[in-house]
Amino acid sequence: MSISHDANLEASPWVRRFAPCIANPGLILDLACGSGRHSRYLANLNYSVIAVDQDVSLIEANADIRISPQKLDLELEEWPLMGSHFDGIVVTNYLYRPHLDQLPQMLNEGGVLIYETFAQGNEVFGKPSNPNFLLKTGELLALASRYSLKVLAYEDIYLDRPKPAMMQRICAVKGNPKGHIPLQFQG
Repeated sequence: MSISHDANLEASPWVRRFAPCIANPGLILDLACGSGRHSRYLANLNYSVIAVDQDVSLIEANADIRISPQKLDLELEEWPLMGSHFDGIVVTNYLYRPHLDQLPQMLNEGGVLIYETFAQGNEVFGKPSNPNFLLKTGELLALASRYSLKVLAYEDIYLDRPKPAMMQRICAVKGNPKGHIPLQFQG
């Protein structure tokens, strides 16, 4: 039985690995949070989380005082989070290029961007296959470079779990990280 990325209820290994880089206590934006798997994980680490998506009913149903669900359309012409700032921003399995450049600008000094989504080449494995929803080679590195973010880790990689996919992911910090930087080489 194949498990889709959306059906996975555990936090992404990438998010689990780099969440300690975010200053704690801190305020984290879980952008396009879906079912709230990362919001719940981060709240359990004692972060305050703003969980944003078009449908936040699953998060609202599992109330946690550390998670503030916000029902927002993230694909409006005007960015609905204008003026907001966070110690960390987590985005997984979501890409909307017209507002991608907003994310680094929303980071506080020492703020951490943890981003992981599908990349070019994923079309051979199924959806998403539309180029509008697939990162181009080096696209997250270019984003970090435009805003002088320090890249702690980056991958453009094939993954076979939870299903075969091409993924691109980055952990980058604005200025100097305030949290714990995980070891790069763990056994």
